[in-house]
Amino acid sequence: MNLLLKLTAIIEAATGLGLIAVPAIVVRLLLAAEISGATIPLGRVAGVALLALGVASWLASYDEQSCAARGLLSAMVLYNFGATLILAMAGIGSGFVGIALWPAVVLHAAMTIWCITSLLRKPTPIG
Repeated sequence: MNLLLKLTAIIEAATGLGLIAVPAIVVRLLLAAEISGATIPLGRVAGVALLALGVASWLASYDEQSCAARGLLSAMVLYNFGATLILAMAGIGSGFVGIALWPAVVLHAAMTIWCITSLLRKPTPIG
């Protein structure tokens, strides 16, 4: 679970920082669409949320057998599954397809599966 949490931390923190700094570029890479007006601060709020997930994942990696770490992993199943569906639907239904869209869909799907398999493993006793 340690590798999963650290990889999650790096991916989400990097994406979050990108959305905070240059949300228009991240959206263009994912959806080949432009954003303006209210969608820019909304993208930045999403970036802060992803950065927070990244920080929480990094800190949980130091105590991966705790209930809190397993709770975080459970939340990441929901997040990754939701992101997979939303991004795939955007690509299929609306035709918004940027260069990073399908790799992001595959990454989120893989992370969903990895999180689920990690949660299904019995926790090892501490000590």
